[in-house]
This record gives sequence, C-alpha cells and structure tokens, in this order.
Amino acid sequence: MLDFFTIFSKGGLVLWCFQGVRGSAATAPVNALIRSVLLQERGGNNSFNHEALTLKYKLDNQFELVFVVGFQKILTLTYVDKLIDDVHKEFRDKYRNEFQQKGTLGLLNGTFDFKDDFMRLLRDAEESSKARAPTVMKTFEQSQKSQKTVKCMIETRGEKPKEKVKNKKNKASKKEGTEAVAAASKASVGDKQPSAAGDREELTKDEILQKNREEFFKRHMKAGEKSRSPKPEAQKEKGKKPRVWDLGNSNAKVLDYSNSATNGSVEACPVEEFDPDLALGGRNREPGRLYDLEYESDEDIEEEKVVQNPSKPSAKKGGLGGMFGMLKGLVGSKSLTREDMDPILEKMKDHLIAKNVAAEIAVQLCESVAKKLEGKVMGTFTTVTSTVKQALQEALVQILQPQRRVDVLRDVMDAQRHRRPYVVTFCGVNGVGKSTNLAKISFWLIENGFSVLIAACDTFRAGAVEQLRTHTRRLSAMHPPESHGGRTMVQLYEKGYGKDAAGIAMEAISYARNQGFDVVLVDTAGRMQDNAPLMTALAKLIAVNAPDLVLFVGEALVGNEAVDQLVKFNKALADHSMAQTPRLIDGIVLTKFDTIDDKVGAAISMTYITSKPIVFVGTGQTYCDLRSLNAKAVVAALMKA
Repeated sequence: MLDFFTIFSKGGLVLWCFQGVRGSAATAPVNALIRSVLLQERGGNNSFNHEALTLKYKLDNQFELVFVVGFQKILTLTYVDKLIDDVHKEFRDKYRNEFQQKGTLGLLNGTFDFKDDFMRLLRDAEESSKARAPTVMKTFEQSQKSQKTVKCMIETRGEKPKEKVKNKKNKASKKEGTEAVAAASKASVGDKQPSAAGDREELTKDEILQKNREEFFKRHMKAGEKSRSPKPEAQKEKGKKPRVWDLGNSNAKVLDYSNSATNGSVEACPVEEFDPDLALGGRNREPGRLYDLEYESDEDIEEEKVVQNPSKPSAKKGGLGGMFGMLKGLVGSKSLTREDMDPILEKMKDHLIAKNVAAEIAVQLCESVAKKLEGKVMGTFTTVTSTVKQALQEALVQILQPQRRVDVLRDVMDAQRHRRPYVVTFCGVNGVGKSTNLAKISFWLIENGFSVLIAACDTFRAGAVEQLRTHTRRLSAMHPPESHGGRTMVQLYEKGYGKDAAGIAMEAISYARNQGFDVVLVDTAGRMQDNAPLMTALAKLIAVNAPDLVLFVGEALVGNEAVDQLVKFNKALADHSMAQTPRLIDGIVLTKFDTIDDKVGAAISMTYITSKPIVFVGTGQTYCDLRSLNAKAVVAALMKA
C-alpha cells in the first residue's frame, strides 16, 4: 500500500498530492529527497531511503515536473515503477496545453483534478502485478536430461569421452599442420644451400658429431670474449654514504632520543637549527591563511594566447563547407532523447574513469546527467556535446560543494567560549600521511593563535611517537613560548607503545582541559578497512571520547579503492558503536594532491559516496603546504582533455 504520491514543480509548487495512509506526512521525506538527491545532483538511482520509507521519483525535464511515490521500506511493491510511468504519461498528456500555453501562470492558477485518473491507474497497476502467473518449475520430461539415453551415460573402462577425443583430434591436426610448415621451411633452406647439404651427407655420423661440437665451442668462445670488458682503472668506493637531509642535523647527540621527556616537554628536548624558508616554503605568504587550490584551465590558456597574438588572423574555412561544419551537430528547438546523449555520455564516462573517478561513481554521474537532460528542449544554436558537458560540470561542482561547511576556526572559538578543548580525531589506512598532515594542521592552528596538544594514540607503528615528537620540536622552535607571552603553543602527550589508544586520548583531553589548551589533535594508527579488531578499537576510541570532528585521511592517488575505504570505515564505525546514533566520518583530508597532476577523480569519488566535505588538501612537503578545496579548480582539472 502506498503512503503518498505527490506531483510538484522544480520550483517547489505542489500541483497534486495523494495521501494513502492517514497521519503519514509527505513533507519531511520529500524535503530530504530534494536536499540529498535533487540539489546534490545524485539522480543516478531513482530510489531513495528516508527512515522507514522508500521513495521513488521520476523527472519530467520538458515541463520541469517531479513525480514522487512513497511506501514502507519493508514492502516489496513490484508495480511501483509501472505506476509512476503511467501517472507521468497520463498527467503530462492531460495538462499539456495548460503548461505550454500558460507556462508558470498555468501552474499557479491551474486546478489539477487527478484523483479519479490516479485511482484507475493504481488499480490497473495492482491487477497487472497480480495477473502475472508464478513461474512453474520444469518437469523432468521438459529437461535436457530426459533426452539422454542410458547407453550414452554409461562409460566403459578404457574408453575416453567424446569431447576429449575431439580435442585430441584437433591437437593432432594442429601438430600435423605445424610439421608441414616446418618441412616446407626446411625444404626451402635446403634449396638455398645445396652444396652444404651435399657435404653433410658425405660425412659419417661420428664426423658430423665432432664437427658440430667444434662449431659449438667456437661460438661460445667468441661470445665470452665479447662479454668480457676491461676493468675500470678507478673502482668505486665500497659501502654506503649516509644521506644528509636539508632540514636535518648532522649532530649525533641531537638524534639520540633515548632520554627524551614524556608529554613533549619543550625544555627537555634539544632545539635543532634549521632554515625557516625551507620549513615554511618561503616567506611570501600571509600567516594563518588557508589558500585555495589553484589550477589553470585550457580556456584560460587559450585566452592568454589570443591576448598575446591579437594580430594573428584566424584560419578561414572554405565557403559553404565552413558554414555546414559550424551547423553540424546543432539541435534546433527539439527535446533531447536518450539516444542523442548515449554516445557522448559513454565518452564522458571513459574520460572520468581515466581521471581516477571510481567506475561506479562515473556511471552514476552520467546516469544523473541523462535523467536531468532527457526531454529538455534545447536552443537553436546549441550542440548536444556542449549541453551534456555543461550539465556534467554543474553536477560535479554541486557535488564538491558540501551541504554543511566545516569551519574549524569558528568551531574552535565556540569551544573556547565553553571553556573546553576542541577535539579532532584523524583516521585512515596505512601510509596516507595522517601524522604529516596533522603537523600541517597544527602549524595552521598555531599561526591563528590557538594552542595545540598532540595526542600520540598510534601505539602500534614503530617510530610513530618519535615522528610526532620531531614535529612538536620543530613547531616549538618556530613558535617558542617567548613569542607568545610564555604560553606553550604546541605540546605532545604520549605514553609509549602497546597501550590502549582510547585511554590515552581520554587522558590527553583531560590534560588539555586542565592546562588550558585550545585544540587536541588525536593521531591514530593506520588500519585497513577489512581489519575488524582494529576497526572495533577505532570505533571504541571515537565512542568513548566523542570528538568534535572525525577526519578521514585519504590519498588523492586512489581510484575505486577510495569508495571501498570510506564505505567500510563508515560501516565499521556504525556497526561497532554502542550508541543509538553512531558517530561517523565528518570530513575528509585529501593528501598527496601534488603528485597527481590533473587526475583529481578521488576528490569526486570521496565526496559523492559520503556527502561529506573535503576540509583540507595536502599539497607538498612543508608546513605551509595545506590548502582548502576549490571546487571549480578541481572540476577544471577533471574536464581537461
């Protein structure tokens, strides 16, 4: 039984509504559908779940209408697809004249009496689903097994099956063919060298064998002489040379961490000498500012070329040929069909996959664009390719612009007013750069005047604590307490290895509250999404400490793997959480963005699958190499040929 069926315009005007169940309001689920699917360009699937309801919808792009039906999720109504198609066709045909002649005024002033027609279509759809006869199992006489005789199923000892005999015959025929070719080639060689063959026949078998041995040894002696090369006069020195890093220190005492203090005591840690320009990536920057990603599209490059060469004449095409070439592919005031768009969408899908967009996401994006454009009336001088490309670009920009923007600085100041630290937890798979980007975010927060406590909760990986200790020492050297009125701006809270990560995070948050730190950044161990014990431990850490922000750290290098990682991380956090409303991933940190050139598809895959924003983008090796996502720049790189 249907809960509701509603028809409304894309402008938000409800034209007609059917209420199947008393007390079931259609407002909340339809609003959720509009926010999560229609506005976010996620129309690849015509089904949407909201709480206990399943919503199915159909778009009419010619008259800008939306048809939505809602029913209980536990019901399997096979006639819903047929019903929504029939209602769409009947409603459009009945009120076509009003839409075409009056336009928007027809929607505002029109009276749409559609109840009788809808009830008739609903009865027809229900009866058609009941009229389908159930599939009957075949009888034995109808099966292929009944056609076989008992004699053909008996195998005598020593007799091989027919298929194997056939294969053997095929192999024998192939062998005969190859032997014939070899014989022909030998005959041709024999014709070319008759004198050699004649001499060979005159010799005895022992003489031929001895002659072959001598030729064999001669060939190998010559090859050995060629392979021998003169020894170099000056041989290279053996042994490895230690690599000297730009930001490193050659002093062995500085590298000795055996007596380092607990909890990142700045006074006890030795201060290293380093070049600030190398650590900060140059001085031409505004402190504390998070710059946007930059990308120069092909259109900008073409505009620059035109400006540089204004006097260069444009290439002229010959007469009517140029005119017909310009008009080729134009659609003149007709509605777009699926057949018109399919070849272009197929190319677009392959292009997106080549740019590292997950294959499943690329298919859904193209399907969403097709549903958005199908039936839409085009202008006179508009090509199908440009229309589809423009619609895809708009959809990609809409996907990258999140429903809820994460403003970390605003949230930290709000936590300050409540006299508590703002807690951020970092999670992700192994080797994606969680600790490195945590240090970059620490530097950005310190530059904005907030004190940071780093909680070393990666108690599994060897060197994890030492890595954070090094970052803490560097950041303390760049922002010493003397420059901030004696206030410690960054400190490390660590308890060594093999301890409970959730307990260390809880102690770090309590320590930050007592010491007056503004932000706590919790570093966790890298784990694969399929490792159930480690995912349970992560869910426990998040459930116990209730961080303000949970950031998933992912590489920009991945393609289909990004979808698998995010889906399974969210699923594990939901499954292993004891709360009724489990805490899931709130945002994404996209790392190694400087290594992918224009293959930026991972950003699309991650935001599409989670509907969560990309909060930070890591772009280099210095503390300043942290950017905010620029949706238009990413889409420009993605659409580049």
